[in-house]
Amino acid sequence: MNRALYTGVALAAATLVSATASAQDTVKVGIISAYSGQFADTANQIDNGIKLYMKQHGDTVAGKKIEVIRKDTGGPNPDVAKRLAQELIVRDKADILAGFTLTPEALGAAGVATEAKKLLVNMNAATSVVTEKSPYIVRVSVTLPQITETLGTWAATKGGVKKAYTMVSDFGPGIDAETGFQKAFKAAGGEIVGSVRMPVANPDFSAFVQRAKDLNPESIFVFVPGGAQPGAIGKAFAERGIDPNKIKIFSTGEPVDETAVKALGDLALGRLSAWHYDYNHKSKMNEDFVKAFNAEFKRNPDFFALGGYDGMHLIYEALKKTGGKADGDSLIAAAKGMKWESPRGPVSIDPDTRDIVQNVYIRKVEKVGGQIVNVEFDTVKDVKDPTHK
Repeated sequence: MNRALYTGVALAAATLVSATASAQDTVKVGIISAYSGQFADTANQIDNGIKLYMKQHGDTVAGKKIEVIRKDTGGPNPDVAKRLAQELIVRDKADILAGFTLTPEALGAAGVATEAKKLLVNMNAATSVVTEKSPYIVRVSVTLPQITETLGTWAATKGGVKKAYTMVSDFGPGIDAETGFQKAFKAAGGEIVGSVRMPVANPDFSAFVQRAKDLNPESIFVFVPGGAQPGAIGKAFAERGIDPNKIKIFSTGEPVDETAVKALGDLALGRLSAWHYDYNHKSKMNEDFVKAFNAEFKRNPDFFALGGYDGMHLIYEALKKTGGKADGDSLIAAAKGMKWESPRGPVSIDPDTRDIVQNVYIRKVEKVGGQIVNVEFDTVKDVKDPTHK
C-alpha cells in the first residue's frame, strides 16, 4: 500500500473511531411537541421546564453529554408524530423520545418506541390509555381520571353536596372527565341530576348555563379546555346569577388556571377544584422552582412546565442508575418505581403501569394579599390512575 493511501485509510479509521466514541459519549433526547399552532404555548412551557432543569443540573450526566433535538408536530397529528419519531431514531440517532403536548402525538409515536426499544417520556398527554400503548412509555404529568374520580369522591363525602349537574366539552378529555366524576360521585352516594356536553369550538355558554340554573342543583361540575373558554363560561355563570358560594362549582384545574382567574377577577371567588400542581403550592422546593422559572422566563410555571422539568429529572436519574446506558430496556427498568420530591410534592412511577402517582390537591379560589389565587385546603395523597387494570 503506498504511503498516501495508507495515511488516508488510517485517517478515515481514526475519524470513524472518534465519531463512534463521540456518539457513545452523547445521549440524544428527541422532543416531539406542537411548537407551532394553537398549542404552541403549551409546548413552549414544556420546553421551558426542560431548559430550566438542564440549566440547574448541567448538560452532562453519568459521563454522557445530553443533546436535545426538537421536532414540531404543528398540532394533534398522530401521523406527523410517528414520522418525526422515526426520523429522530433513524436519522438523528436519538436515544430517548420525550415531550408530547397532546395525546394523539404520544399515540402516534408509541409504536415506534416499541419497535426501536426506546424510552418514551410522556411529559403532558393526559389520556389514561397512553402508557398501555408501549412497554417503553413512562408518564410524569397527570391523567384526567386521576383528578376527576378523586374530585367526585371528595365532593360527595367531604364537599357537602349530594346532587350534581355536569357540564363538559364534547371531546375525548371532556368525556373522560364526565365519566370519571360521575362514576366516583355516584359510588360515594351522590346523585347526578343532569348533564350536558357542549361543543368544543366556540360554544355560546349562556344557554347551557341557563339550563343548569333552571334545575337549581346543589353543585355543578365543569370541564372545558384551557385558553379562552374558562373565562367565557365563568362570565356566563355570573351573568346568569350563579353564585359559587350558593351553588358549588367544581372543576379540574384548567377552568381556574392563572389566566382564567385573572380574567374573571372576583367572579372566580369561591370556585372549587382538584389539581396536581399550581405555582402557589406551599413548599420550599416549589418556591425555589417558581423563583428560578420567573427569573429565566418572566412568567409563572404551569403544570405543562412542571411536566418538562420532572421529565428531565426522570431521564437524568434513570441515566445515573444505568451508569449512562441509554438503551430502552435499561432505562425503563430504572424508571419503574422511581420516587422523588417534585415542586408539586412527592411523586413516584408505578412499577406496574409506568404511570405517575401523586397528590391531588383540593383548592378554593380566594383573595390573598390582594391577589386572586387557588388556595389548597385538602390533600388526597398518593393517587394512582384509577383506570389501569
